[in-house]
Amino acid sequence: MPRNRRLQDREEKREEILAVAQRLFIDDGYESTSMGRIAEHAGVTVNTIYWYFRDKDDLLIAVLDRLLAEALAQYATITDRPLNERLLWAVDRLERLHGLVNTVHTRASVSPAVHTWHTGFHELADSLIADALRNAGAAEADIPAMTAIGTFVIEGLLTHRYDDADKRAVIDLLVHKLTTVPTQA
Repeated sequence: MPRNRRLQDREEKREEILAVAQRLFIDDGYESTSMGRIAEHAGVTVNTIYWYFRDKDDLLIAVLDRLLAEALAQYATITDRPLNERLLWAVDRLERLHGLVNTVHTRASVSPAVHTWHTGFHELADSLIADALRNAGAAEADIPAMTAIGTFVIEGLLTHRYDDADKRAVIDLLVHKLTTVPTQA
C-alpha cells in the first residue's frame, strides 16, 4: 500500500510542476521562464524537476500534451458543428496560446523533440481536417492539398491578427471553396 501512495504522490507532484510551468509559459513566455522560477513557484528544487523531466523542452512537451488533451476533450463536444465553426474554434484556442504557438515554431527548428511533437500535432490536425473534407464529399486525391491550404490559412490568421468578423469571412470562404464540388458542364 505505501508503494501506491508514493506513486500517487509522484504523479500529483508532476501535475503540480506541469500546472506551474503551463501558467508561467503562457503568462511570461517560455524563454523568460527559467527552471529555477518554475521550481520556486512549484515549491520544489530544480533537481526535483529533473526527476520528472529530462530538460526544459521535455517539460514544454508535457505542457503541450496536457493542453492538447484538454483541447481534444473540448473538441469532442463540438464535432457535430459545421467545419467552419470547428476551424474558428481551433483558431480561437490557438490565439489564446499565441506565445506557445510561436515557441513551438521557434524551438522546432533547434530541438528534435519539439520538432517531433510539432510534426505529430500537424498530422493530427491534418487528419481532423481531412476527415471533415471526406465527409463533405471532397475527392480523396485533393485532400492532402486541401488540408495544406487549411493549415496555411489557420497559421496566417494566427500570424496576422484579424477581428472576429474578418476571421469568420476568411474561414467561411475557405470551407466553401474546399467543400463545394464543382459541377460538370
